[in-house]
Amino acid sequence: MTRIVAIAVTTLAAALSASTALAQERDDCREIVLHNGKIATMDASGAIASSVTVRDDRIVAVGTGGGIPRHNPCALVIDLRGRTVVPGLIDSHNHIVQLTLRPGHDMRAIETTASIAEVVEAVRAKSAAVPAGEWITAIGGWSQNQLAERRLPTLAELDASAPNHPVYLHVGFAGPAATNSAGKRFLEGKSVVVGADGSIAANAQSTAALNVLRSIQTSEDRERGARDALAYTASVGLTTLMDKAGGWPADTEGAAGLAQLGSGNAGEVNPFTGYEPLLALHRNGQMPVRVRIFFYMQDLTPEVPLVTQRVNNAFRDFGSDWLRVSGFGERIHGRSAPPEVFEAAIRVAAEHGWAVDQHSGNLEEERAIIDVWERVNATTPLANLRWCLAHVPGIDQPTLDRLRALGVGISSSGGRYLSGGAERPAVQFRLLVDSGLPVGHGSDGGSVAPIDPWFHIYFMVTGKNSAGDLIEPGQTLTRMEALRMYTTGNAWFSKEEGVLGSIESGKLADLVVLSDDFLDPARVPDEAIKRITSVLTIVGGKIVHNAGLVEAPTRTGGATSR
Repeated sequence: MTRIVAIAVTTLAAALSASTALAQERDDCREIVLHNGKIATMDASGAIASSVTVRDDRIVAVGTGGGIPRHNPCALVIDLRGRTVVPGLIDSHNHIVQLTLRPGHDMRAIETTASIAEVVEAVRAKSAAVPAGEWITAIGGWSQNQLAERRLPTLAELDASAPNHPVYLHVGFAGPAATNSAGKRFLEGKSVVVGADGSIAANAQSTAALNVLRSIQTSEDRERGARDALAYTASVGLTTLMDKAGGWPADTEGAAGLAQLGSGNAGEVNPFTGYEPLLALHRNGQMPVRVRIFFYMQDLTPEVPLVTQRVNNAFRDFGSDWLRVSGFGERIHGRSAPPEVFEAAIRVAAEHGWAVDQHSGNLEEERAIIDVWERVNATTPLANLRWCLAHVPGIDQPTLDRLRALGVGISSSGGRYLSGGAERPAVQFRLLVDSGLPVGHGSDGGSVAPIDPWFHIYFMVTGKNSAGDLIEPGQTLTRMEALRMYTTGNAWFSKEEGVLGSIESGKLADLVVLSDDFLDPARVPDEAIKRITSVLTIVGGKIVHNAGLVEAPTRTGGATSR
């Protein structure tokens, strides 16, 4: 079975079936022992261990000797048989909430495709897992640039792969898009213009098609979408997601824009109701991974009423280990707002002790942001607030020096992986890692990039985009450096480096058993990094994804591993 099919058909329910049986057998003994493996602890020394013991939601022991560590008789003991284990991966900047709200049955496996044939295979696999007549969709996070043919699939190709389902594939925020015959009939009945080949033009027509699909969503659909999206992240090894939400219509920012939410592109999140599916999962104890919420703000006036109401009516850093409010991001003011609005919003956030993750698009914008930060820092020090300048294309050493003086961090971006070229400012991974600042990596996944971390790790290690073009020459990282960007580096931004990011006694038990040995280039050449996935994901001591590594036990203490 290919990786595409495996990811497409693995749902959260299937992934949890074995762990549910395990929990029933051990409801009074939550202990897991992983041994006989290659465990990249990512601690300060970079130690490689051979075993790790988990009790309840914490790591209680990490071993470097041979044999099976001492354990309770009721423990689940897993023989790794040499497999590689890494800490649960952390994504410091993504748009998972956007992804949870997408209509239809999202086919996130499209991120892994490299040809039309693989897209067709992914659609066919998804159709086998979705009730007939229901929509199969893939909205954002992928691009025709990643496909050998550099085009979208046709109506005929989608018909062949899903004859019993309407299909809708949508690139980026505003298309273009493609559909099959069933989708074409439905969308044309709602006045969407669809070409004879199933193509839907970018912008107005793709946005109209997306809004039609949104209009038929139910609250149950959104909760199912949230479960599916989070299950996918667990399957690729992501265990903590720092969401940076999304804006409302750019031409109606501020409070007036709230009335039009849901009538625009795929990048929108209602700042008041958009979190309801996640909150429902959290209330029901169904969160398979951790989510950190950063509120996207779009004030237009120096009074900054939206930011002010947030800090006055939300508890900073409030929540549980599974779902928590962590700050503002990726914008704290409206795009069309005058500069003084940005400074006013920044001052409110700083004075109330909130973290801020701020989007930056080029060196000029980065310098302007830092000008404001420095003025605010003169009266309200930023060093302990975990502020972050995100994306930072084209940044230079003098600008990094200014950021270091402020005590803030940097989150590099994967947005260039799908669409980046030599003509656009570089991310400069090597410069960032060598800068001495707190630094991590954010996928920007959900709309403009894949959320799968292994494509971004490949990008950092090779400097190549999805088309295979070298676009970051001289800026590549070692595999361990890239892994650190997704582990200990990213834990800093949510103030959780003491409990997340490494495999050490006392930390939260977030662990991933990899499908192959990422740390060994002889086993996993650079191009194969993109095919890495998880065969077992543990979050807070719970098995949340199991691709057959662990079989359900037939008696207490009798679990087996493959």
